[in-house]
Amino acid sequence: MANQGKIGWGLIGTGMIAGHFRAGIEDCQDARLVAVCNQTEEKGKAFAEASGGAKYYQNYEDLVQDSEVDVIGITTPSGLHADNVVAAAAAGKHSICEKPLDVSREKMSQMIDACREADVKLGCVFQSRTKPDMIKVRNAIKNGELGKMVLADAFLKTYRSQAYYDSAGWRGTWALDGGGALMNQGVHGVDLLLWLLDDEVESVFARAEHKFRNIEVEDTAVATIKFRSGTFGTMIGTTSCNPGEASRTELHGKYGTITLSGTEITRWAVTEEEDGRAEDKFPPRSVGAHGNVGAASAVAPGHDWLINDMTQAIIENREPYITGESARKAVDLIIAIYESARTGKEIQMDSW
Repeated sequence: MANQGKIGWGLIGTGMIAGHFRAGIEDCQDARLVAVCNQTEEKGKAFAEASGGAKYYQNYEDLVQDSEVDVIGITTPSGLHADNVVAAAAAGKHSICEKPLDVSREKMSQMIDACREADVKLGCVFQSRTKPDMIKVRNAIKNGELGKMVLADAFLKTYRSQAYYDSAGWRGTWALDGGGALMNQGVHGVDLLLWLLDDEVESVFARAEHKFRNIEVEDTAVATIKFRSGTFGTMIGTTSCNPGEASRTELHGKYGTITLSGTEITRWAVTEEEDGRAEDKFPPRSVGAHGNVGAASAVAPGHDWLINDMTQAIIENREPYITGESARKAVDLIIAIYESARTGKEIQMDSW
């Protein structure tokens, strides 16, 4: 570390999310932002100047060679994450990616393998996992408070206009966005459902289309899921609901129900009786309908937590809170949903 005893950070990409990474680095007493990269020189240099005079690189291949950089935050379009991580690993640098990890199974395996072989760490940003209430829910399910799980459902109904997709050439493309409503907007909700349930997906059957938007990928998808434990699940992901709804997660077990709106617990009803009816632990809460739960104004605290965690993981030589292997599960499921929609067949996850 050539950074006054601090872990040196580099950022590949200087868009909106990079600002959250920068804030997290600034808030971490053991971290220092050393360098940033953007192919557009004007944008990159402006971000570097606003970052306390961090070094600017136009090419990420040059940034990863900087001897002061220990770890790299990656906020480029989703389909470029693997290229960035593999280059970083080859230079002996750790990486943490904005969601999703990448957009193909092959690329995710490539980046995980590259980091393992180089003995560097790989993390990913799914900030919902850092919320104390979400950890509480996960532990409640794990400890059997809901009993044997029956249903686990995610309703991810957001709104994105055609202008949104037209605002950047990579949006709504298979190559760089990797998908539509599920891969971009819905991946947080997909990851949260899988993480809360802590169960492996056995099979999935789905339909997905672009119904309203002029894009390559889906703006609407529905899926039915069977988990290895026998739990059934449903998933709806869309950007075609106008004006959009708060994301909702519903978890049902033999002894009760937990319902979430975004990352707010809106219902927690349980019973300890073998054949009793669950009663609310507190009055059910309502959350106003909107389509941007987890929008930019709400994500920074989670980024701060994960930036600090990665920094401490490097100092302590341990795995980050969210590993690459854990982060890929949501993407693997989304890709299976796309394959089911394309073929009209149920996808068995083990043999696929």
